[in-house]
Amino acid sequence: MGIAMDNVQQLIHTALEEDMAFQDITGLACIAVHAKGTAKLVAKATGVLSGCDVSAACFQSRDASLSKKWFKHDGDTVQAGDVLAHVSGSLRSLLAAERTALNFLQHLSGIATTTHAFVCCVDGTGCQIVDTRKTTPGMRQLEKQAVQHGGGVNHRMDLADAMLIKENHIAACGSISDAVGACYTWDDRCFVEVECETLAQVTEAVLVAPDMILLDNMTVAMVKEARALVPDSILLEASGNINLDNAKHYAATGVNRLAIGAMTHSSPVLDVSLLIVVDN
Repeated sequence: MGIAMDNVQQLIHTALEEDMAFQDITGLACIAVHAKGTAKLVAKATGVLSGCDVSAACFQSRDASLSKKWFKHDGDTVQAGDVLAHVSGSLRSLLAAERTALNFLQHLSGIATTTHAFVCCVDGTGCQIVDTRKTTPGMRQLEKQAVQHGGGVNHRMDLADAMLIKENHIAACGSISDAVGACYTWDDRCFVEVECETLAQVTEAVLVAPDMILLDNMTVAMVKEARALVPDSILLEASGNINLDNAKHYAATGVNRLAIGAMTHSSPVLDVSLLIVVDN
């Protein structure tokens, strides 16, 4: 997945402005104008990194003269105590950018860490872990990239990526058959997925042969029944109420993918600290 860097730079600018629309009065009061040093970024927990480039860009957007050296990189597994990076230069600049840089790094690494936990949970089943569009407004590209760093797979980036017929589309069209037919009539080359909440809907969907069926909020037992109803030519995805305690049970049913919204909307951050070493 390519990242539109103009969008990311605007996001960084907005985030930095939240903290310092005018000036850092604490830094101005406490730190000499020419004081220099190094910020050490240190992991305080085990996890998977994501957001290293964004974090570095926060520092350099505040002060282009700051230098950086990363010892760990996006997708790397880190342990508590690992030094992730050194950023050196003006102490005023380092401390002015500290919180914003850490906010991005901790949040995105938290998503990568949770994703990795789900990927490990279903290891050996052949089932993919995929994300959803339940992302923080403005952060979708970065959060979906974090899912990749954790070993997951991206679902749709936006509404133009593929056709996903959900319950409200079905209600608007009148039936699954009508909705799927309308999608293929509109563009017969497009990937079409249809959401089913009951086994009766699965049976109806199989008759019109979409590319994928999404089993929404079904129990493991229902997913097993659905798997028996759906030919291998139609991909199967399960979503809803899937967590680390039951993910392997869902994956073992033979579905192709598990969609986990919680990876982007509910992951705890990976704790990272910033320690200043002052130049003599």
